[in-house]
Amino acid sequence: MVGISRRLHFFLSTFHKPIIHLLKPFCMQKLSLKLMFILLFIALVMNSCRKDDTDFTDAQEYSSEVANKWFDLTRKITKETPGFSPPVSARAYAYTAIALYEAIENGAAGNRSLGGQINGLSASAVTKPLLSVEYRWDLVANSCTADMVRKLYAPATAANKASIDSLELALEQALSVGIDVEVIDRSVNYGKLIASEIYNYSVTDGQDKGYQSNFPTSYTPPSGTGLWIPTPPAYQAALQPYWGNVRPFISANVTTTQPQDPIAFSEDPTSAFYAQALEVYETVEGLTPEQEVIANFWSDDPGKTGTPPGHSIAIATQVLRAQNANLALAAEIYAKIGMAVHDAFVSCWRCKYHYNLMRPVTYIQSYIDPAFTSLLTTPPFPEYTSGHSVQSGASAVVLSEMFGYNYAFTDSTHAARTDIDGTPRHFNSFFEAADEAAVSRLYGGIHYRQAIDEGILQGRKIGENITQMLSFKQ
Repeated sequence: MVGISRRLHFFLSTFHKPIIHLLKPFCMQKLSLKLMFILLFIALVMNSCRKDDTDFTDAQEYSSEVANKWFDLTRKITKETPGFSPPVSARAYAYTAIALYEAIENGAAGNRSLGGQINGLSASAVTKPLLSVEYRWDLVANSCTADMVRKLYAPATAANKASIDSLELALEQALSVGIDVEVIDRSVNYGKLIASEIYNYSVTDGQDKGYQSNFPTSYTPPSGTGLWIPTPPAYQAALQPYWGNVRPFISANVTTTQPQDPIAFSEDPTSAFYAQALEVYETVEGLTPEQEVIANFWSDDPGKTGTPPGHSIAIATQVLRAQNANLALAAEIYAKIGMAVHDAFVSCWRCKYHYNLMRPVTYIQSYIDPAFTSLLTTPPFPEYTSGHSVQSGASAVVLSEMFGYNYAFTDSTHAARTDIDGTPRHFNSFFEAADEAAVSRLYGGIHYRQAIDEGILQGRKIGENITQMLSFKQ
């Protein structure tokens, strides 16, 4: 009888350690077979009721810093990797964030996978973790994000590839202190598995090598009165003219967010079109020092920064740090921001190459002042709508839904820069920041006001779709 009692104690402790506490009062005395089977039944029932994602430490118990550090590095690599134009960069941020979210989704109580919700990702595409075994979700997040960045930034410099290895190793060592080797290996391997699965999913959108084809020679822009032509000083070809056909995460972000038609083109000095071009001209000619600071603060040129979508990621990172957010919350926010800015560029680029509208610099030099030069260099793609406005409007909705519509914050994204005045700027809400980012393109002399105003509205619709059409909770 004692032998049976010991074997039962071992069985119960293996399946559910808390049952030991039920058994202890009886282990000191003889147990009837009936009582032992009752306890065995209780153990089996309790074990069957466990969550699919185990009863170990929830992802909400870990700091967001592992995710924050990876997105800090990803923005740096984006800046330093040739070919990562704003649309391409937004795509990389999005898939990195989705991989992070899916990697720890089962470790966050109540979370729901994006599988079966976003275009192209089936409900069975992402492998679930093993049941009833321990994972360290910060280690899962670390290995997954590291591998995802390696895959998405294949053309990164040797130095940046080394920085990926260094950050992964440093975080793994710091997070592994006191952790069983089996748990470490299991967590690291699971993270790498999810990275592989999400990367394979990303390839199916047809743009996994988008950084190699920013200026496809197969594209010939349409010609005609009022249509876009290459702009000074470089007169580059059209950037990513087919990006509007890239798979969005939510189809409605392309099909239901397109703006009203632009103001009809006219050379007539009494026309509405001439009036909006004249506004750009007069704004640039009479720029205040503050307006110049704003234009440069939000410019986020490729090669100097992590691009405009990277600025949205940077704001999210700063808020997460200010809130001492947990890993689960960070993964959700990065996923929402990533998908929002990605779909913003798809929607915006479809609009740009549908209308192919002439840029202000071309119009002003042709019909107002041949000597006109803008503060900022006009990027090489059509006018309508403003990419800055669309992506800023989309990210503002996401962040407002998560942190509040009157959340005040200070944006220190460019505090370390010396080529511009990167003094941190304070905002009373995310929409206030988005509106400033949008109007900065007027100050820079590269967008008409309608492209700015309609772009913000377009972006808000995209952000609303992200927050309302996707479910991150069961």
